[in-house]
Amino acid sequence: MLFIIIAIYNSCIILAKLMLTQLFFLILGLILLVFGSNYLLKSSVDLSLKFNISKVVIGLTVVSIATSAPELLISISSVLKNSSDIAISNVIGSNIANFGLVLGLALFFSKIKISKDIINQDWNFLMIVSVIFTFFALSKSEVGRIEGGILFTLLILSLIYVFKKSKDDQSEKKIIYKSNAKLILTIFVSSIMLYFGSEFFVESSIYFAGYFGVSERIIGLTIVAIGTSLPEVVTTLVAVFKKELDISIGNIIGSNIFNILAVVGLTSIVKPLLITSKENLQFDISVMFVFMLLLFLFYSLSKTKILGKTNGIILLLSFVMYYILIL
Repeated sequence: MLFIIIAIYNSCIILAKLMLTQLFFLILGLILLVFGSNYLLKSSVDLSLKFNISKVVIGLTVVSIATSAPELLISISSVLKNSSDIAISNVIGSNIANFGLVLGLALFFSKIKISKDIINQDWNFLMIVSVIFTFFALSKSEVGRIEGGILFTLLILSLIYVFKKSKDDQSEKKIIYKSNAKLILTIFVSSIMLYFGSEFFVESSIYFAGYFGVSERIIGLTIVAIGTSLPEVVTTLVAVFKKELDISIGNIIGSNIFNILAVVGLTSIVKPLLITSKENLQFDISVMFVFMLLLFLFYSLSKTKILGKTNGIILLLSFVMYYILIL
């Protein structure tokens, strides 16, 4: 009897150590993702400004790539570990979090005006790529390399359009005192941080999903999605506390477009994304569309086209309600 008790005790100790180890790597991975994307963003923007690249182009290319880097690396890492559910749920969950959490928090603390161009161009394009993604995801049992190639081609074409449209935009050149070598070194180091952060985060997420019997879809929609959206959340809260909040809805829409075209596109090119449950996927995608339509509804109902606290509360409550439904 004593030997059985000792054996159970030792097993509990080993299990506790393993869980603490996995929790440590989960938190470490998240920290590396947040700081890695932050350093990558700042250094990439500074390097771009040194070459006098338009701020419009920087915002729609460099910023989108940097802030979506965690989603991209986590999705690629997940699909290579045969966890397609985490990869695809990460994208959908991040898009939902960008509207429900990030934009919701921003509107709760500040007022933001929506321009007509944002709706006519950015929002419409987001709807188009979202419909294309939905068709690819629900028409077959996988999002294959051909579909990924189409999505990535749309990204390249949209970037070309942005460059051509902004070629006459002569922004005032900002003086950057950091050397090119230092900026490039920072970009390299931050990229390494993002790589190891995504590896630690995915491995630990898969472990906890298996241990607690939670599906990889739920892990992808919650822990992974919020984790990869933390850079945007932290940036928003810091800006609020500094009273320098200048968030553009267009940037949030652009991030969602990049998540679909680049993250899903590149990930499915690396390895096809398998669809394990079309019913769950259909529900999650429907919620993603609901948040997009909420923004259009807010715009249509507002005479001044200025969104504020009431809109933010609606987005935040809708986000919380969605999480209650899936958990």
